Amino acid sequence: MTDALVAYLRESGLEQSVLEVQVEEVWPQVMGDIVTKLTRSVEVKDGMLIVRVNSAALKTQLFENRFELVRKLNEAVGAEVIKDCRILG
Repeated sequence: MTDALVAYLRESGLEQSVLEVQVEEVWPQVMGDIVTKLTRSVEVKDGMLIVRVNSAALKTQLFENRFELVRKLNEAVGAEVIKDCRILG
C-alpha cells in the first residue's frame, strides 16, 4: 500500500479492518493446501483469530501451535493484527 493510502486508512479507523481481511486472505498461503482443505472458516474480529476446522486432530495441532500460528500470520501481513486465537471444531 502507498503511504497516502495507509495514512488515510489509519486516520479513518479502517486500517485494522483491512489488516484483518488480509489475514483471512493469506491463510491458504501460510497454512498450505491440506490445512486449508480441512478449514471451514477463518475470521479475525478485534484481534481474535477464529478458525473452524473439520478435523479433531487438526484442531489439537493448531491449538498446540497457536503462538507460532499467530506469529506467522502477523508476519505475513506485516503488522500485529492478531493478539490471540480460538480453534473450534
